[in-house]
Amino acid sequence: MKLQRLFALTALLAAGAAAPAHAQQTLLNTSYDIARELFTEINPKFVEHWKQTTGETIKIDQSFGGTSRQAQAILQGLKADTVTFNQVPDVEILANRGLVGKDWQQRFPNNSSPYYSTIAFLVRKGNPKNIKTWDDLVRDDVKVVFPNPKTSGNARYTYLGAWLYADEKFGGDQAKVREFVGKLLANVESFPTGGRGATVAFAQNNQGDAVLTFESEVNNIANSDEFKAQGFEIVVPPVSVLAEFPVAVVDRVADEKKTRKLAEEYLKFQYTPEIQALLAGFNYRVHDPEVVKANASRFPEVRLINPTEKLGSWADITKTHFASGGVLDELLAKGR
Repeated sequence: MKLQRLFALTALLAAGAAAPAHAQQTLLNTSYDIARELFTEINPKFVEHWKQTTGETIKIDQSFGGTSRQAQAILQGLKADTVTFNQVPDVEILANRGLVGKDWQQRFPNNSSPYYSTIAFLVRKGNPKNIKTWDDLVRDDVKVVFPNPKTSGNARYTYLGAWLYADEKFGGDQAKVREFVGKLLANVESFPTGGRGATVAFAQNNQGDAVLTFESEVNNIANSDEFKAQGFEIVVPPVSVLAEFPVAVVDRVADEKKTRKLAEEYLKFQYTPEIQALLAGFNYRVHDPEVVKANASRFPEVRLINPTEKLGSWADITKTHFASGGVLDELLAKGR
């Protein structure tokens, strides 16, 4: 499916629209901004799987947006049964408010992360600025595009990827790390609210020398029918950030709607070999050993750094870097 068609979709999609109106249960899944194509594939497969397994007809509604905004929408009353997010803190927000169980990361394998990714760079044909590593992104002659870390989990990983790289490069010298990340932020030409907006800015509006986003999205853009002719090139830096994609049942909603079993099975479905293979086809890194082996040539070697192993818990990271008045705000204000 062409990305251009997907740009026109509304924020709320009925991915299970083929299900008849008399569906016995309806599930609402909320997900991150650039997951449209993925769940357009997953949701009908689960509807069919549920029908074959139980004989029941179900419908899946689907909402997309920056996950921080999605979490806020749920806090404000959006009746989502499940979340399939791209950063842990936005699930933690829901857990801290009692909508999701505190033990949510123990309910499904791999810390309730059925797949993962990292941050990569998409550059223009021929890579005219010779962008290879994070160091190249802070040069004076380079402009970049990525979403706003205030609204996008995608962008928070980009920020953390730069921070973790600089932390190693400068041996933990915090002044130099701040200077490095500040230069990157100063080089941002466009700060859309979500990952799909960043794609539009770079690929359609010709902004920036590179767009920084998930490895999966970089590949999907470069290989899409819509943009293949532009000859975009993919750069995966040798060191980058581990980006887990957490899933959780919104307990309060699922219990209210009596959809808990459906919600749990929907998330378990993402761990099945069929869906793990589908995820790999969308250029996400997965855990299933056989699928990993079959797709080994798809993913370049990269050393992934887990943010929580270097910077403390996600709660600490959020408070230090992304809360109002945190390091991100300080660096953005300094760069203006």
